[in-house]
Parts: sequence; C-alpha cells; structure tokens
Amino acid sequence: MTKKLLRLMTELSSRKWLSSMMGRFSHSRLSRGVIPTFIKSYQIPAHEAEKEIYEYRTLNEFFSRRLKPGMRPIHEGEHVLTSPVDAKITAMGEITSGTILNVKGQDYSVAELLNFSPHLELYKHGYVFVLYLSPTDYHRIHSPITGVKVESEHIKGRCYPVNDFGMTQMKSVLCRNERLITYIKGALGEVAVVKVGAMNVSSIRYDDETANSWRNGDPLAYFEFGSTVVLLIQDGAFTPRTDLQTGDHVRMGQLLGQLHPHKG
Repeated sequence: MTKKLLRLMTELSSRKWLSSMMGRFSHSRLSRGVIPTFIKSYQIPAHEAEKEIYEYRTLNEFFSRRLKPGMRPIHEGEHVLTSPVDAKITAMGEITSGTILNVKGQDYSVAELLNFSPHLELYKHGYVFVLYLSPTDYHRIHSPITGVKVESEHIKGRCYPVNDFGMTQMKSVLCRNERLITYIKGALGEVAVVKVGAMNVSSIRYDDETANSWRNGDPLAYFEFGSTVVLLIQDGAFTPRTDLQTGDHVRMGQLLGQLHPHKG
C-alpha cells in the first residue's frame, strides 16, 4: 500500500510545472542561502569547485559548477572511451537485440530510449553504461571520445526521479523522462550520449550550443541538478575494462574501455 501511494505521489509530482517552479527557486538569489546546507547535507567536496563558495550567486550556479583545472585528469591513449561524468554505474553490459537488460530490475528498449531514431540500428548489439549522478557528484558532462557531432535531439518528457525508488518502482523511467541525445562519430564508430532529466530538475543544457566537435574530455553539457547518463557504444566496437562492474563509482575522465574497428 505504501509503495502504491508513493508511486501515485511521484506521478503527480513529476509534472513539468513543478519542475519549473523548483527551477525558478534554484535560479533565484534567495537560493544562495541554502548552498552551505546543501554542501553539508550531501558532503560535497566544495574545495574542488572553480570558485569560492561565496562567489556563487544561486544554488543552480553552484550545482552546475566547473572544477579547478586538473581535478579530473583525462585518461590518455589511442581509441579510449572515458567516463563522461562522475557517477555510479547502475548497469553495464552488451545490448541484446535492441534491449538493455536488467537496469535496476527492468529491461529497456533502445528504440524507445532513442525515440525511434534511425541511429538505433547501430546499437542493437552494442554496449551500454547507465551512469547515475547523485546530488553529491560533479554535474557537468564531458565527451567520452574524440569526434564530431552527427546529430542532436531533444525529447520532451516527464520528470520522474532516477534514484533507487524511481528506477525500481516506476516503469521505464529512462524512456519517459526528458532526454537530450548527442550522437558523436569517432575514428572507430559512433557513440550516443543520452542525458536523462530527473524530478524537480529536467533541465539539460549544452556547454556550447555552437560546438560541432570535441576532444576526449572536452565539456559537452551539464545538468541543473542530478540525473543519469546512458552511454551507448556502436555494435562490435568496444571492449570494456575487465575490472569494472555494476555498483562501481567512476569519475569523469577515467577509462571505461577500448574502442576498436567495428566487427561485422
């Protein structure tokens, strides 16, 4: 009964107007006063921030903060795939006939995730990482490879939470929430960086709207509050690190695995 009530409350609170209201507060000068409490509550490593805490004018400005140079070294090497974010790996593995298996107990359709884009044909037997960003994490998203933008698509959607409750008790959250998808073509194939909005957030922005190419680790986009990135790698073009597993925490710029020429 309790879970049913929580699901109902979540359905009602996932409306875009509520997210917009929360967004207006986080962008207001009034929100500046809650920054110290926010840092303490989530044990955020504020010393990594580019600016001093008193220099941030709003909660949103602090949340989408940049970091001091050198805080996230980018793994170097030929044809590497690096983590685009600081996050917990909530799922990883090969995609089976267009299905992402067992993400918090649910299976996901690549077709639905990508809004039935023609690009989905590249990923039906590819590889996936589902990366959850908690409020503690650094919330800027970086390019996982060196490449050029093939396409960008913004998909309007709901604002369900992407925490444990949302991912286990709500159906197909990753395919129902707002999404901003960037398709990047590298020397050895394509990746899709699917940025998924979340409850009381659902605002995803490009770092530079005019950018059409990125080096590995370059700024790509950012969340205004926590969410999830689903990283898809083209069929037969990737070998993951053997020591990574679901539940691990990764930092932006860390090696996820090695890209190689497309097989078949």
